[in-house]
Amino acid sequence: MNIHIQARGLALTSALREHVKRRLQFALGWADGRLRQISVRLSDENGPRGGEDKRCRIQITFPGAPSVVIDDTEADLYVAIDRAADRAGRSVTRRLERQRNCRQSLLSAATPPDSLTLPLY
Repeated sequence: MNIHIQARGLALTSALREHVKRRLQFALGWADGRLRQISVRLSDENGPRGGEDKRCRIQITFPGAPSVVIDDTEADLYVAIDRAADRAGRSVTRRLERQRNCRQSLLSAATPPDSLTLPLY
């Protein structure tokens, strides 16, 4: 899984990096072959003032389809990562399900129904 992690306004520790990778692997590991890239941006919006300002933004790029972007802001950065990863897993599931259903409907529309075939005598 190709994951790029960036941090703005906070230190990107190895523990934080491993937490992001572990959560994304858990949420999206099943779809690894269908994803092009995952970009994660972690930031502290208010700096040292505190408050609900730790943001996790996840952008998932698909080959030949628009990206999915998930954004979550919490007081605790680890909670923001967990919630964003869970939402990313659900969003990717919906996106791939829609793509699969679209392909199936296109295939069923392209194949002629069996009732149109003539019997051979």
